[in-house]
Amino acid sequence: MNRLDAKIPDGPLNEKWTNHKNRLNLISPANKRTLDIIVVGTGLAGGSAAATLAELGYNVKSFCFQDSPRRAHSVAAQGGINAAKNYQGDGDSVYRLFYDTIKGGDYRSREANVYRLAEVSSNIIDQCVAQGVPFAREYGGLLENRSFGGVQVSRTFYAKGQTGQQLLLGVYAAMNRQIGRGKIQMFNRHEMMDIVLVDGKARGIISRNLISGAKERHSAHAVVIASGGYGNLFYLSTYAMGSNASAAWKAHRKGAFLANPCFNQIHPTAIPVGGPNQSKLTLMSESLRNDGRIWVPRKLEDAKAIREGKKKPIDIPDKDRDYYLERQYPAFGNLVPRDVASRAAKERCDAGYGVNVTGQAVFLDFASAIHRSGKEKAQVTGLKNVDDATRQRLGKQVIKQKYGNLFQMYHKIVDQDPYETPMKIYPTTHYTMGGLWVDYNLMTTVPGLFAVGEANFSDHGANRLGASALMQGLADGYFILPYTIGDYLSEDIGTGKISTTSIEFKEAESMVSKTIDRLIKNKGSYPVDYFHKKLGTIMWQYCGINRYKSGLETAMQEIRALRKDFWTNVTIPGTANEFNEELAKAGRLADFLELAELYAKDALSREESCGAHYREEHRTPDGEAMRDDENYAHVAAWEYIEKPGIWKLHKEELVYKSIAVKQRSYK
Repeated sequence: MNRLDAKIPDGPLNEKWTNHKNRLNLISPANKRTLDIIVVGTGLAGGSAAATLAELGYNVKSFCFQDSPRRAHSVAAQGGINAAKNYQGDGDSVYRLFYDTIKGGDYRSREANVYRLAEVSSNIIDQCVAQGVPFAREYGGLLENRSFGGVQVSRTFYAKGQTGQQLLLGVYAAMNRQIGRGKIQMFNRHEMMDIVLVDGKARGIISRNLISGAKERHSAHAVVIASGGYGNLFYLSTYAMGSNASAAWKAHRKGAFLANPCFNQIHPTAIPVGGPNQSKLTLMSESLRNDGRIWVPRKLEDAKAIREGKKKPIDIPDKDRDYYLERQYPAFGNLVPRDVASRAAKERCDAGYGVNVTGQAVFLDFASAIHRSGKEKAQVTGLKNVDDATRQRLGKQVIKQKYGNLFQMYHKIVDQDPYETPMKIYPTTHYTMGGLWVDYNLMTTVPGLFAVGEANFSDHGANRLGASALMQGLADGYFILPYTIGDYLSEDIGTGKISTTSIEFKEAESMVSKTIDRLIKNKGSYPVDYFHKKLGTIMWQYCGINRYKSGLETAMQEIRALRKDFWTNVTIPGTANEFNEELAKAGRLADFLELAELYAKDALSREESCGAHYREEHRTPDGEAMRDDENYAHVAAWEYIEKPGIWKLHKEELVYKSIAVKQRSYK
């Protein structure tokens, strides 16, 4: 029996959300005061959900493992947030945003959810402007836009290269207002260790105080998981080092299906790996692809000379440069979607044209943009017959205004001035489109357990378009969950406070204690990072940009062996009842080691290429991803049965009534 019911409303696509809201059960303000909600995670999705639910009158408990909600990984987002406001009159619309998102995800996302996302996108911008988010503006006062990959319009609103930070500060201010009112209880430095089910419903969590080590029971009428993605499976990624999958994985082990775990995005513009002891990677915003041109030398001997330090990029004349994205995809050029750009960079580097010492980098060059911007600036300011030096100076001013903090960050990390020499970039793990399966109301297969933002699978299909993560997180938190969770909670008005003394809470806490004790008492020989790096190597080699059957089978075998080795040979210094970061890392890695096997299993079972999931056995003659819509036009939702290695596959068929499914092309 298939247990998946997406609860997609009937009616025309553009009326589904409005009609659905009109049919939802409501709760009076007086009754909202009697209902408790737990929100795990304080990024854009969790923070906006907590603030909005508290504003509505619910009693909210908010949890984050950081020392402050504003340290959530959403703060790292750089380039912008999408919305279909169409200030430019360039042909954008709600339907166009919907279409671009479906196409960008290679027709593997749910039609109704994506249209709703596009529909509420404009409300997000209005909300954030009202909060004081300092979006860039044009001279006339309108909010300014720029383009991102996979689109031919300008719909991305931004605040320099700090958009995530500015949006999160708006969310943080909204949360602080509710904390001050007593409607949000904030639990910083607390990590969710397990979900508690009572009569099959999510009724609370077990948390661990990361400062004291104390385990705590917290009850609620509903639980919201907003803990982000699982990209740190790969060890090296653009995620914050503390980002983890544990909250979502605990929910999965308690019955929440995990959907499309192999749909993991590789971002094409990260600073390349610098050495074997690196602990994370840094993203260079996709917004840079608006003005930067990506290239490698046309001649192998020039690429070799650059790697050996015998030539500089400025020594390569334009005729000897291969602007390969512009050559391969003339319609979109450097603004092709992330999965396409990532595969193209890998192909060039694998062919020997890489430009750093490892051969795993391409150039992102701003010389043309500086020249063009300087010429325009001179024209606007009335300067005539300017020399090259003046044009360069004016052009750099324009680029600095757009991307100054990103250029500064690159200069500090690499010790090269990107105004004078091209950036070096290479793809790396950035975002996970897979996540907890949710229905149209954002509820998982566990009643009362909701998932929002990157923690769920709902909106991006097999590839996320740039600047859509912030859009989804805030849409879920501000404008979707506050409606849909009320429909579920309307049945709990007379339930009363949920007790934490029940046998279910006791048993959940006992299981948490056993896992912690097992880790602390394990007297192995290797620290946590030793195993995490090994996992990352396996994942990148076999589950990275390109995948193939035998490699995925090898990955599953090696992950199982590594998991066994971890539980035998890991060592955790210190005790459980104190601040112990190694213990926290060990618990998160234990979950990663289970999730990694399911990731490979999902990739192995999906015998097609789509979006970021690229199986080498399934590609077109010109090397593009080749879908199999007859057999794989579905969401793969996995049910945890008994232990790692034993899962049951459920399928939610994807039906498109308002859009024609076709082979994706950006040429």
